Amino acid sequence: MAGFGALPGAVVDGDAVTHFGEPLREQRALEQGRAIAPLGDRAVVSLTGPDRLTWLDSITSQSVAHLPAGVSSELLVLDPQGRVEHAAGIVDDGETAWLLVDRDDAGPLSGWLLRMRFRAQVDIAVQDELRVIGFMGDAAGEHLSSIAPGAVVWQDPWRAVAAGGWQYAQITEHPGAERDWREAIVTAAQSDELATHLGGFRPAGVLAADALRIAAWRPRWARERDERLIPHEVDWIRSAVHLNKGCYRGQETVAKVHNLGHPPRRLVMLHLDGSDSVLPSPGDEVRSDAEGDEVGRITSSAMHHELGPIALAVVARRVPADAVLHVRSGETDITGAQEVVVPADAGSVADVPRLTRLSRRPLKQD
Repeated sequence: MAGFGALPGAVVDGDAVTHFGEPLREQRALEQGRAIAPLGDRAVVSLTGPDRLTWLDSITSQSVAHLPAGVSSELLVLDPQGRVEHAAGIVDDGETAWLLVDRDDAGPLSGWLLRMRFRAQVDIAVQDELRVIGFMGDAAGEHLSSIAPGAVVWQDPWRAVAAGGWQYAQITEHPGAERDWREAIVTAAQSDELATHLGGFRPAGVLAADALRIAAWRPRWARERDERLIPHEVDWIRSAVHLNKGCYRGQETVAKVHNLGHPPRRLVMLHLDGSDSVLPSPGDEVRSDAEGDEVGRITSSAMHHELGPIALAVVARRVPADAVLHVRSGETDITGAQEVVVPADAGSVADVPRLTRLSRRPLKQD
């Protein structure tokens, strides 16, 4: 295998390099802007044509009709009941709208977009020949630009509440605020050259990138989404939903839960007991106690270079915020302390006027 997969220590799983022999050091270097991560688990979908942005605006959760060139955003495709079907980062260069997606969703998303095109002047293609490189910081970006000049770069909007968005996490200093995560689109030849000329930067695998994502409470389509997920449950309204834009599929559920109800589940980050040296896998059951009922599932897990073993889980809203949870991984019971991302009282944020109830007692007759 050429490129990053041929570097010393590279452990390859399918299209992705999971790590280069030192996952924790790779995390630290990536966080400090001293590493470059080939993201074989990410893919690129291109949209060209004069209607690309106004058309996307009409069928997705985000307001992108007037997205300025070079500005990054994020959007969701919802089903009629408001459940998440697809997710993508988006950046437009003035001629092409580039969607960065989890690789397993590239085909399904492009297929859905083709079916929704009708008479819109837009061409849609999965760009299999392109590669995605993840990094943090200006220094890594400058080095990448020296090898791939003019590369389109998407900057993760998770670090702040997007215009029209809403944050459910009740915290003064959100862990995503320092997430200077970027993804560059390069050719296969440029990716190979970057692997050969790292210029003092070390390579980092997708395990390192995912650990930093989990620590920032950042949801991902390939991990946190299931067939029931609505954006509120993982705080995705923070970056990928514009609450004041025009009509789109699933908007009624988004508005109803946000203004009048509560999401049925909520995202938590778990600080796991590492004494058994077992890291849970996505899909492992989360229970209220070792022998109790299932209250949720692990969606992502990682060994973080500072926090130790951590995981994201989607649990039932009824689970007390101070409860110590138990993860069943194979034959091992792992305890986890919650860090609440979406609180149980999320939603019902609108100041809805209530009508005075009319008395049913008959009026007195003179």
